[in-house]
Amino acid sequence: MGFFCKNMKIEQLYDHYLNYPKVSTDTRSDLEDSLFFALKGKSFDGNDFVGEALAKGAAYCVIDNPEVYRNEQTILVDNVLETLQQLANHHRRQLSIPVLAITGTNGKTTTKELINAVLSQTYRVSSSVGNLNNHIGVPLTLLSIPQNAEIAVIEMGANHVGEIDFLCRIAEPNFGLITNIGKAHLEGFGGFEGVIRTKTELYRYLEQHSGTAFINGDDDMLFLRSGNMKKVFYGKRSDVSVSGHIEKRELFLSVQLNVDDEKYSIHTQLVGSYNFYNVLAAACVGHYFKIPESNIVAAIEAYHPHNMRSQVKKIKNNYVIIDSYNANPSSMNSALTNFFETSKSNKIVILGDMLELGDWSEEEHENVVKLLVRHKIKKAYLVGELFEKAPKPNHYLSFPNVEALRDYLEKSRPKNAYILIKGSRVMQLEKVLESL
Repeated sequence: MGFFCKNMKIEQLYDHYLNYPKVSTDTRSDLEDSLFFALKGKSFDGNDFVGEALAKGAAYCVIDNPEVYRNEQTILVDNVLETLQQLANHHRRQLSIPVLAITGTNGKTTTKELINAVLSQTYRVSSSVGNLNNHIGVPLTLLSIPQNAEIAVIEMGANHVGEIDFLCRIAEPNFGLITNIGKAHLEGFGGFEGVIRTKTELYRYLEQHSGTAFINGDDDMLFLRSGNMKKVFYGKRSDVSVSGHIEKRELFLSVQLNVDDEKYSIHTQLVGSYNFYNVLAAACVGHYFKIPESNIVAAIEAYHPHNMRSQVKKIKNNYVIIDSYNANPSSMNSALTNFFETSKSNKIVILGDMLELGDWSEEEHENVVKLLVRHKIKKAYLVGELFEKAPKPNHYLSFPNVEALRDYLEKSRPKNAYILIKGSRVMQLEKVLESL
């Protein structure tokens, strides 16, 4: 009869996973010898693609629609998503390794990648790929951890209250790091207090499970909410495990690192003083796990940002900082403040709408425009309906979408300019690069 059975225990499914540890949720990926989970989305039902998954070589398909049951290769469960999460948690419990969870409003992906680079100097590290950090991404990340991994680094994102706690109960981290807490997804959180409560769910989980947190000792909000767990501090203060200060911020960030009364200079490929604490966090984690300081420095210096996260591009005679993977009031303020502090001339900002701000949307977009005016930015190209509605000086140009801006730039290309491109992912501001 096969496995047309809702009573299969997770241990039985785990046996299949051990034989076929490649997990997939997308028939467009390589499915050969994989476990395919037929997840549902707003506009699709993975159950409809079971035939295609099997034809492409999936070993088993986990389904929750009895009508698509075929043979012993289809495993019927009550809920595919919940089964994926349960399987991931079961796999996590078989791993007796440090699991570090990273969350925060800004910088969590860059910090995760820096930490991965540092720890990889000594250990076999398994880390989240890209930004697989939600209720689906975290389980997939856990199930990608091989049996021989020595440390796992898991990124966790959230857009509503309770989500970090939920992800912690799947991943069961014994270490944690919150990069910062700022204004993002205000609509889903019901305001800034909701953001604070949700991000610090990581601290509360670690406190309840005798975990350890790496904490920015300069961040009063994090310090005051860190509870009674074991803490390892980093920051500018001299009384922390790893300290440092900014040596140079133009064009790339350079940091002096202080560890055990020794000083080290790190010349990064990162743009922006807002990356200072990301660098210190990676160094602190590396120091805790006994990575030699010379290896920490080498790993951070070798890291190159990608995927439109504070990347620097020279396009003809213009320098462009493209930071258009995401945007919220906190990250927008940090990016702009760093941009204002540079001594470059002929500065231009290209900004796209910040989304998911709900009732705070109008106020936050107006605040950004006020910030540009206060710092006497002469050229600002603002893209999207929300920026279009915001009151602004006449010399700030507004465009309904990125295509309209591209048309304008084709006729009026900037020359010898220092350009910041910042906006939410959905705005696709990277498209303007072709017109610069």
